[in-house]
Amino acid sequence: MSSIEKFEYVFLGGGKGGKSLAMELARNGKRVAVVEQGMIGGSCINIACIPSKALIRSARIAHTVRSQKILEGHADARLDMKQVHRFVREVVDGMVEVNQKAFDASGFDLILGTGRFVAPRRIEVTLNDGGVRMVEGEHAFINTGTYAAVPDVPGLRQADPMTHVEALALDRLPDHLVVIGGGYIGLEMAQAFRRLGSEVTLVQEAPRVAMREDQDVTDAIEAAFAEEGVDVRTHVKPLRVTGQSGQTVSIELSDGSTVNGTHILVAAGRVPRTYDIGLDAAGVEVDARGFIKTDERLATSAPNTWAIGEVAGTPMFTHASFDDYRVLKSQLAGGHVTTKDRLIPYALFIEPELGRVGLNESEAKQKGIEVRVAKLPMAAVPRARTNGDVKGFMKAIVDAHSDQILGFTMLGQNAGDVVTAVQMAMIGKLPYTAVRDLIIAHPLISEGLNLLFAKLP
Repeated sequence: MSSIEKFEYVFLGGGKGGKSLAMELARNGKRVAVVEQGMIGGSCINIACIPSKALIRSARIAHTVRSQKILEGHADARLDMKQVHRFVREVVDGMVEVNQKAFDASGFDLILGTGRFVAPRRIEVTLNDGGVRMVEGEHAFINTGTYAAVPDVPGLRQADPMTHVEALALDRLPDHLVVIGGGYIGLEMAQAFRRLGSEVTLVQEAPRVAMREDQDVTDAIEAAFAEEGVDVRTHVKPLRVTGQSGQTVSIELSDGSTVNGTHILVAAGRVPRTYDIGLDAAGVEVDARGFIKTDERLATSAPNTWAIGEVAGTPMFTHASFDDYRVLKSQLAGGHVTTKDRLIPYALFIEPELGRVGLNESEAKQKGIEVRVAKLPMAAVPRARTNGDVKGFMKAIVDAHSDQILGFTMLGQNAGDVVTAVQMAMIGKLPYTAVRDLIIAHPLISEGLNLLFAKLP
């Protein structure tokens, strides 16, 4: 049996929240070990946010060239997918290098291998280069994240479908990509590959795409996708799959139709990485879906054992995981920061872009909250017109009995950035009139906030 190496803090997994906390602790002179299977910097940098946005940027450029014909003679040029792949890899490799240098500078012990708990706060690591190490901490942090779920559809697993991981590594463009799932990952990948030149069919079991959003938002998204030639099929369920992804595939749907394509991309939800990591030995409980049970301090059922990010049921955004770091930093220092009532925005990187913070109209109704609603078409925003991009709208939710902003949704150019301005007003408890009367530089997309809030009685 390997000798037990003692640390003050041990981390299983090196995602955003965990790596940030580990580096800070190590820089402050603490003895820290991080066990990571091999993705330096976490999934965001290697297989999620960063490569997907690099791919989307390439797709956006290709779409602009084709749609506006701004480069004479190039509007019908064939896209070089190998170059796109090379660009994506260069972006990822650069970020990995930055993270590796930061890890080295912090001084924590990065252990590359597969870890599992064999006792409370004790992790056995099968090293990637052979051998075994046993590490134990006074505190332990579980930061293992999630992975793509594959629905239990006859023939689907045998067809060897792609998840976003494999799709982002493609250096050849699919002739016809079939996307199963109309959530945020499915929508981003569907539009990107359509713009890169693939035929794309998106299959969504729910009545509409992006089910967390209001009906008018999803209607606008589906209309934009249809205009670009994405075949969106909602309220249909895959019944059977035949063939092999990467060659030819056929998917029978519940409405009696069949979709034939060359590749399948599964984007139908996420599964926590809690199986076979020794949580029973660690004394850590999980819920019915396999996510680790935590309280508002991110503490698990085991003493001095914490969970971070998606595996803890934190909203599946890198910035939410980073806020988990802030919570844990406070808790370790005896502070009082928790996950309770935190306001987490998000953005969906399609066109028109979706940005959202707080309640939408549907959620307010479900909660029985009386609200006032203001809505402004992007065509009313001068900068949107100069940019030639007037799709979408802004939408504000304000309490009916006060001037408090309860939520904001935007579908349009720079939506994610504009949301930040409203988020700060909400955190600062500013009345909507403060945003209405704010002097905003002209012409900016955010200037639409003046016009939007002026529409409220």
